[in-house]
This record gives sequence, structure tokens and C-alpha cells, in this order.
Amino acid sequence: MIWHLIAAVFAGLAAAGIGLILRTLSGKRLPKWIVPVFGGLGMLGYQVQVEYSWFEHKQAQLPATTTVISSDTSTAVWRPWTFAIPMTTKFSVIDSENIRLSEQNGARLAEFILYQFERHYTDIIITQPYLLNCENRELVPLDKETRAPILEQIRTLRDSSPLLLNVCAT
Repeated sequence: MIWHLIAAVFAGLAAAGIGLILRTLSGKRLPKWIVPVFGGLGMLGYQVQVEYSWFEHKQAQLPATTTVISSDTSTAVWRPWTFAIPMTTKFSVIDSENIRLSEQNGARLAEFILYQFERHYTDIIITQPYLLNCENRELVPLDKETRAPILEQIRTLRDSSPLLLNVCAT
């Protein structure tokens, strides 16, 4: 977080320097306020670039065995540019290295961990183990400590669910 603040300050200083150079090159015909405006735009531009590149940056940090299952975009009033181009603030990933397939009563079962990344002032990573019946598409979360199924939260996935297609295809 502190590094983003330092980088934003330096982006603002660099942009203010460009404004100062433009003012000097124009023979001081440009108004004085051009320098702080350029500084503010530089800091804002840096922040927008960081926010929009977060999803790709996080994906690049993940192992090659991971697959993005879903992603969510959001808009915010204090970020008016997100109404034109919504930014990705959340995505879910599975790691094919951690999928354990088994057979029980003629049904293929897959046990895996779903990783959910959320962008906030600090990144949040939520992990949840699941058990998926590949035959009837039933997905049930598992208790993190005991690995016991939480049957109250069972749900059935669609035939075209990316989670079902990726987990059961391995």
C-alpha cells in the first residue's frame, strides 16, 4: 500500500514536471495552474492504471495450472470512469493440481479448493473446499477443518457451468 502511495506521488511529480516544461516552452503563456493540474492528472492516471491492471497482474502471479472460473466487475460513484468501462474487482480460480477425483457408488466425485480474490485497499483471498458430484452436478461446500460436507448449502450447477466443465474434465 505504501509503495502505491509513493508511486502515485512520483507520477504526480513527473506529470507536474511535464506541465512545467510545457509552460516554460510556451514562453509562460500557459497559466500557472497547468502545473498542479498536470500533477493531479498524473496521480489520477496512475491510480486508474493500477486499478484496471489488477486482474491481469494477479493472474500473472498465479501458477500455470490455475484456471479462472468467473470474474465480477463493478462500478462506483467515486470512480465515474467505471460506468463507461467497469473494472474487475473479484474473480474465482481453481488449481488443477489440487483436484482429487474419486469414485463412490458409481459416481465420479471431485474434491477441490475454490480460491476467490477480491480487490479492496488490501487484496482479500478466500479459500473454500468443495465436493462436486460430476454425474448429477451437485456442489457442496466442505468444512475447512474437518472436511465434512455442509449439506445445508448444497446446490446444483448448470450443464454449462465453467466450474463443472473444468473440474470434471480433469
